[in-house]
Formats: sequence, C-alpha cells, structure tokens
Amino acid sequence: MAYKSIPKSVEQFMDTIIEKCGEAHADWAENFSAAFANTLLTTVKRQEDGTTFLLTGDIPAMWLRDSTAQVRPYLVLAKEDTDLADMISGLVKKQFYYINIDPYANAFNEEANGAGHQTDHTEMNDWIWERKYEIDSLCYPVQLAYLLYKNTGRVDQFDSSFVEGVKKILHVFKVEQNHEQSPYTFMRDTTRKEDTLVNEGRGSVIAPTGMTWSGFRPSDDACQFGYLVPSNMFAVVVLGYIEEIFSSILAEAEIVSAANHLKQEIKQGIDTHGLTKNSRGEAIYAYEVDGLGNASLMDDSNVPNLIAAPYLGYCLPTEERYLHTRETLLSKENPYYYEGQYAKGIGSSHTPENYVWPIALAMEGMTTEDKREKERILDLLVATDAGTHLMHEGFDVNNPESYTREWFSWANMMFCELVMDYFDIRVEK
Repeated sequence: MAYKSIPKSVEQFMDTIIEKCGEAHADWAENFSAAFANTLLTTVKRQEDGTTFLLTGDIPAMWLRDSTAQVRPYLVLAKEDTDLADMISGLVKKQFYYINIDPYANAFNEEANGAGHQTDHTEMNDWIWERKYEIDSLCYPVQLAYLLYKNTGRVDQFDSSFVEGVKKILHVFKVEQNHEQSPYTFMRDTTRKEDTLVNEGRGSVIAPTGMTWSGFRPSDDACQFGYLVPSNMFAVVVLGYIEEIFSSILAEAEIVSAANHLKQEIKQGIDTHGLTKNSRGEAIYAYEVDGLGNASLMDDSNVPNLIAAPYLGYCLPTEERYLHTRETLLSKENPYYYEGQYAKGIGSSHTPENYVWPIALAMEGMTTEDKREKERILDLLVATDAGTHLMHEGFDVNNPESYTREWFSWANMMFCELVMDYFDIRVEK
C-alpha cells in the first residue's frame, strides 16, 4: 500500500518551511515541497505484514543505505505522527528481515522474484537484487532503529529479528577484520572495473589493521584498497549505538562487550592506519588504505564519505584534523572535486567527469557552521535542478541540464535535510 495523499502532519510541516523561507527563498520552498512529498508518494510501499519497502527511485529495488536516508528527515515529524512512526518502524523491520537473509547484500527485491543481478558470481538468491558487500549497508539500519528510538521513544523495532541481525552484523564486522578468513567473494562479468572485485573476487591484497574490510564503497563502486575509512568511522558510531541499545533497553551484556571491543579496535585502526598527508604535509584522513602503506587521498560524493564525519557523529566539525581533511578534499587535491561555470563540489567515479552530486553539496552544507555557506549551497542546488524542482544523482558543472537519474529519492531528501538544517530543525541524535 502506497501513500495516496500527503499526511496532514507533512502538509503542515511543508507549510512551516514555506513560511520560514518567505519571499527571499521561495525557490527553496518550492523544491522542498516537491522533494518532501515525492518520497512518500512515489517510493514508500507499506506491506500487509506491517513492514515497509522503499524503492530507491528509478531502480525497482530497496537499498539498505538509501532507504534509511530517504526517511531520516521524517523522524522530526514522527514524534507526533504515530502513523509516520509506524511506517519508519516498518522499514527498520524490513531492513533487518533482509539482513537476516544475507548480511553481505546491499539491495533487495520486494518479493523473492529473482530480479536484479542474478548472474553475478557470488551467493545470490531470489530476494537479493545485488550482493555488493558495503559496511555502510549494515550501519544505516542500526542508525535508523536508534534514531527512531531517540526521536520518538519507540522500542518495538528492537524485536527478535533486530537482535539476530545485530549478531550477524557483529559477526561480519569481526570476520572482515581479517578478510583472508572471509567466505565472501564477488565477481561480475563486465567491462566496468568498478563493478567487480579483483583477485578472483576477493579484492586487492591487504594486511590486518584493526579496521573492518569493505568490498565496495557507498557508490556501489569497488574499493581500491579494502579499508574504507569513512565507512569504518560510521561503524565506530553505530557500534556505540549498539552498546547503548543493548545496555539500556535490551540488556544483553555479551553483545555490549562484543560491540565495545570492535569499536575500540576499529577506532584504533583508523587512528593508526587511516591517515595520509596532503600537499602541505598535514596529517589528514585517507579515503582508503590497505595496511601495506598505500592510501588514497580523495573523497566520494556518496555518504558515508570523509566530509560527512561530523554528520555521522564521529567527530566535531571543529576538530583540527577534520578541518585539514575537509579543506584538502574541497580542492583540486581531491581528484573528484570539480569546478565549472555553474557549480563546484565533489563528484564520483560512479558518474562522468565534471559531474557533481547534490548529495555531496548537501553534506558540505550540513557539516559547516557558516550559515552563509549553507545559503550559498541551497541557492546553488535550486539553480542547478534543470527546472525539475527535484534533485538528481549528478549534474555537469558546465551544463546543469545534463544530469543523471531523474528520480533519485536519496538526493531529494538530503536537500530537504539541508533546508531543515538551515532553519535549525534537526533530527535528534
């Protein structure tokens, strides 16, 4: 069952944003209203069993990552709107249903219909759309379950499926600290090297660091060096959530101990191995490392990325190392930083050269304390929407009429979250 109309609470909130925007930012309000309604009306599919399936947009599958980001701004309203909270709780339950099917998969089908990348050389089944293992796919559902609790007080999402899923998450994170012992491999018959793993599907050679391995980035592109630092940052934060949940709500000491141990090891791994130096010789966070001395100085537009570290809750936006990292990544030292006639920002290996992503621009806005910078980015986002009043995956910095993905719910909701952030309306963490 999809939403046939916009819930009253959502209409009222949209009216509040319109009022706050006023005449000065009427274009923000127009895009906000279009995007905030679009996700509910086009992607949410409530199931008869009380769970919620969320289309990512123009791909008929649900990503564990995207689906969390798609509903996150609605958490602000869920405290007063029980039905909206039910929808989000149903999404958490669907996410953990999928995790219990296979914690290595990143995207799933609404039914066991065998859709998706069934010819990939990995352990597929009819529920799985794609089986690219990404750390963040396991972090986002825990984050959503925790934030739902923090913003509404609800605990029904912490059911037996959640507990079983968390155990699987902890097991996979632990196994992947030493990828040599992992059962996971992935290969795809393709000419696009970013869509498959080298070394007979095991990925590039790495050495143990304390961090946990990821086959793919949040862009669904293959990792170059195996230890994806921003995703390990996210894991540290989420393991802290697990500690809190299983201490104060579910009281399972063994899970608390396992989560704490992993958190400490991964954090130590980041501090010891997850760094590189910029052109000025300053120590900054690397995007990926392999534990053998190789590191990539870059950032990608998909979240978690390095720019997002304060948004994720890993560090403060004023931390010196983060500021050095941020300044470096918002410059030509980052090979995916593009500047053109109409925009400047971070793009991705996933899209053409000179395409920047609204997701990355929104994250840039949400991790600065400079209100004028937030305003600049919001003005930029509405000016480069190609007249659609919605966000896209990426667009050409020299021709915003040229863009990828007309229907991309994650980007729409990141824009909405930045508008809310500008007016000091934020999800409680």
